[in-house]
Amino acid sequence: MTAILTNLFDGVAYGMLLFVLACGLAVTLGLMNFVNLAHGAFAMTGGYICAVLVNQQGWPFFAALPLAFVSAAVIGIALERTLYRHLYARSHLDQVLFTIGLTFMSVAAVDYVMGSSRVFINLPAALQGQFDLFGVGIGRYRLMIIIICGLLTIALQLVLAKTRFGSRLRAAVDDPRAASGLGINVPQVFAFTFAFGCGLAGLGGALSAEILGLDPYFPLKFMIYFLIVVTVGGSSSITGPFLASLLLGIGDVAGKYYVPKMGPFVIYTMMIVILIWRPNGLFGRAAAR
Repeated sequence: MTAILTNLFDGVAYGMLLFVLACGLAVTLGLMNFVNLAHGAFAMTGGYICAVLVNQQGWPFFAALPLAFVSAAVIGIALERTLYRHLYARSHLDQVLFTIGLTFMSVAAVDYVMGSSRVFINLPAALQGQFDLFGVGIGRYRLMIIIICGLLTIALQLVLAKTRFGSRLRAAVDDPRAASGLGINVPQVFAFTFAFGCGLAGLGGALSAEILGLDPYFPLKFMIYFLIVVTVGGSSSITGPFLASLLLGIGDVAGKYYVPKMGPFVIYTMMIVILIWRPNGLFGRAAAR
């Protein structure tokens, strides 16, 4: 029972981390209908910025996290204004080809500048180690991830569902011409949303560096995980990817613990079963015919 609870806790922490890494893609794909396969590159950017600030400049870890978010968001909005906005009306194939090319360019650039060695972030002593709670080992860093990601999930859901900006974003996606006629600055809404999604990726990259490790191939290694989360959860809401992240995180950790030789196979099996049962994802809406 202790092992089950420990794996459950680790799986929830891993799932929360997957959600923060993938929710920016859920926003851009589900709400903006834009396929951004370079999403992992923004996560890598936030991770490396946090690592440089903490490991080389001596910044406190919690002070470097907001800068990882802001840096990825600034780079995102710069690319959105100069490159991405020209692809909004193009086909998904064009978007895929462009963003996957951008991913390979980022991998080559980071490998040249930072080297190919895996990087981890030096955590403060308060976040290292674990403590026992009713016989269950609770990792301090993983507990912090659950708390931060939980609060972020609630805030994101409230912003998209309850605020005027969320209403304007949905209107801009559903009918940009009508939204413009109502006085909504559609390009500005899209730019802010894209930057916010990139910032979330950067924050996720900074939080994940200690658990997943960080190297130039990070965007390629975890791209499939981001896509699985959005596909299984459904891209029409935030709730779907959140629950999919928890389900896949718990399944992945349990699979690697109980059947280590087939561990990586478990998450793909879960994806296939769920998509056979719900082809549009757990909370996806069927496309109109």
